[in-house]
This record gives sequence, C-alpha cells and structure tokens, in this order.
Amino acid sequence: MKKVRKAVFPVAGLGTRFLPATKASPKEMLTVVDKPLIQYAVEEAVAAGVTELIFVTGRSKRAIEDHFDKAFELETELEKKGKTEMLELVRNILPKGVNCVYIRQAEALGLGHAVLCAKQVVGDDPFAVILADDLLDGQPPVLKQMADAYDYYRCSVLAVQEVPREDTKSYGIVAAKPVAERVEQISAMVEKPKPEEAPSNLAVVGRYILTPRIFHHLENGKPGAGGEIQLTDGIAALLSEEQVLAYRYDGTRYDCGSKLGYLQATAVFGQRHPEVGAAFSAYLKQLGQHHDQ
Repeated sequence: MKKVRKAVFPVAGLGTRFLPATKASPKEMLTVVDKPLIQYAVEEAVAAGVTELIFVTGRSKRAIEDHFDKAFELETELEKKGKTEMLELVRNILPKGVNCVYIRQAEALGLGHAVLCAKQVVGDDPFAVILADDLLDGQPPVLKQMADAYDYYRCSVLAVQEVPREDTKSYGIVAAKPVAERVEQISAMVEKPKPEEAPSNLAVVGRYILTPRIFHHLENGKPGAGGEIQLTDGIAALLSEEQVLAYRYDGTRYDCGSKLGYLQATAVFGQRHPEVGAAFSAYLKQLGQHHDQ
C-alpha cells in the first residue's frame, strides 16, 4: 500500500492582508521568530515521511526557490568566518533525500486549480496539501498524525477544528459523524456557509491528505465562486464515490494569514525559542505589569 510521500504547497496567493510586506515576497516567507512559515510547513511534511515537495508558485516566488536552494556564497562566507552553527542552520534546511519541484500557476484560479497544477508530478499517488499560513503546532506534528490515520483508513483525510458558529462563513464546513476518537466520516461539505445554514461548526483547516482521484473531480468540476476551481467542490464530488474522513488533530492552529494570528504565533514561538525565549518571556511579563499599573 502506498504511503504519503508527496506534498503540495500552494504558494501563489497574493497575501494582500500583509501588504506592504508581501509586495515583493510571498506571504509564506514571513518569519515567525527566525524561520519563514514555508519552512515550518516543510518540516511538518518531512516529519510525516514526505520526500517530494511540490511548490505551486506565482510570480513573486523566487524567494521560496532560493530559500530551499544551496547558497554557495553565503556558505563560503560563514565557513570563512568560522560561524559553524549558522552554517549548519543554512545547510540543513532540507534533509538529504528530500526533493523540491516548482510548478508555475500562471493565474490565481483558486486552491483547487493550484492542486490541479500538481497533477503531473503527483501522478497516481496519495498526497498531502499544506497551506503554510496555517501554522499548526502539534506533537507529533499534525501531518504525521494525519498520515497515520491515512495508513489505517486508506482514504482522504482532512484536518478539522471546531470554530465559533459565527465564524463558519470563513471556512469549509463539514457534516460528519464520529467513527473513532478524533476521526469522523464526512457526509457533506459546504464552502463558507452562513452561521444559520452551516451543517456544523467543524471547519476544515489547511491540511489535507487526498487520493489521486481528486484530480478527476477538479478537472471536471464547474468553476465556482469568482470563476475559481474550488478544492471544496472537488472534495464534495469525491465524497459521492469514496469515504473522506475529518480528523480532529491534536495541536494548536495559528492563522498566520491574519495579522492577529501571526502576532500570536510570534509570541508563543518567541517564548519557546532556545536563544531568546527566557528573555522574551521576561519582557512580555514586564510589559504586562507596566500595562496593569
């Protein structure tokens, strides 16, 4: 039975919520402390056993390619200066045996279209889709939890979390019934329903493991909202022929596509950072006391 060895990273979005930071650089290159979001996402994929990273990129994508490429000048310079720790950081961004593929998405036609762009490279294999601006903090890493569920159930698995009912209009929402701890079978999926029309408050977040059959539905589906090919519609069509599971992952999600979520992630990861964590925690505490006076 095939394991999940490929992951698709749709990174062609414009990141308008973070302008001007994202004017010349993709939002996935925003850093939380000292690592870009895309690197956290890649580390999560690698921890789940993924060996082929497929980046679906847009026009400001060079930064992502450069980040995962070898940087000869930088490495030489660090070596010359004897900065071995920094050198290791730069060299070990990708472990050996992990490959990168870059595919250009010529126009932004939605998440479903971005996934469809990866069809030739994914072929007939199950694969993960990771949205890097959802920073998921879990132990074991969330995609690893999902890959284990995939290995057991052999069908598509979507990461879900409960959201306040008034927030359903920002997410794909599923109707599902429990089959095991953390695992539910999906019977329907609706994109961004109004609170009063939502089938539940279980929202899909930026992690998916999909069977290759999804490509058939993405190719044959009608474009939805805004002429875009929606991944949700493709999954909804897939439901009519295959079981699709919702997985209530163990971990915390930081929505780094929003400024508040990004700042929250920075505060949490900053306090945990081996180099500055203790000093940063003390600073935040001091800020809080100062504020209370």
